[in-house]
Amino acid sequence: MKFLHVMDPIERIDIDKDTSFVFILEAQQRGHDNYYCGISGLAFNEGRVIAHAAPLKVQRKQGEHADIGGYLWRDAAEFDCILMRKDPPFDTDFFFATHLLSLVDESRTLLFNNPRGLREASEKMFILNFPELIAETMVAADPAAILEFAQRVGGDIVVKPLDGCGGAGIFRITRGDLNTNAILEVSTGEGRRPIMAQRYLPKSREGDTRLHYLDGQAVGAMKRVPQQNDLRGNLHVGGRSVRAEIGEKEREICKRVAPRLSELGIYYAGLDIIGGYVTEVNVTSPTGIQETNALSGLKLEAEVIDMVERKCAALKR
Repeated sequence: MKFLHVMDPIERIDIDKDTSFVFILEAQQRGHDNYYCGISGLAFNEGRVIAHAAPLKVQRKQGEHADIGGYLWRDAAEFDCILMRKDPPFDTDFFFATHLLSLVDESRTLLFNNPRGLREASEKMFILNFPELIAETMVAADPAAILEFAQRVGGDIVVKPLDGCGGAGIFRITRGDLNTNAILEVSTGEGRRPIMAQRYLPKSREGDTRLHYLDGQAVGAMKRVPQQNDLRGNLHVGGRSVRAEIGEKEREICKRVAPRLSELGIYYAGLDIIGGYVTEVNVTSPTGIQETNALSGLKLEAEVIDMVERKCAALKR
């Protein structure tokens, strides 16, 4: 099979942490042909989507991990699967790239994750479809309305930008905090930009669980524990990864979100859970597979490529 991986510059990745890298490596070890391009390499011409893509081989040797061949314009229809793995943030370049990919014939090529789903399932906002699974949440641009919300839920909230990623722009606001007005003014652009406010969950100090969702099932999990002097548990800002088990609560969450994700063509997602509440559904380029593998003795990339192979074979039939 021929796979096209649409992603950030592969030369810059950390091969010991990057999830896209192990997808490519697993596909390569199975004898599939891998190709690579960035979102700027996608185009539409003469009635078809084309990609300025190069053949790619990888190895576990940082700095020499990617052997990139010659770039040629290739018809998107020649690929069995296109894996859209461009990292957040979701910006206009990404948005228009998903529109180009939406023109690819889905009866011939598997789109993973589906570009329509990537547009629809905004990583912060998607949780609003499941009010029964989330802590008290408000989305608004008006600082006064957010302050009223804070008082209603006990005076302790977290605010975050709707288009943020990696923990950027997240603040905790407590009753009596003299920085409250300044934080809300900056976060909302003085009332012009909506943000998300959520009741603060004390369980977050114990870490948030990254639950790996694959085609309707929970297949792996890890917990990201923040440093004592940081609100965020994101690994790239110093959070510590620890083993986590998949319990009945996690399976129930997957069961509740699966129909909507399936409808949107979201095959692989990273669900973030704190104290039993879903805080985010990551669909753009979920990560954490290598860390989860190391903690739990799993090989989640094999399960992902198994699924891709099954769905590609079904398309051919």
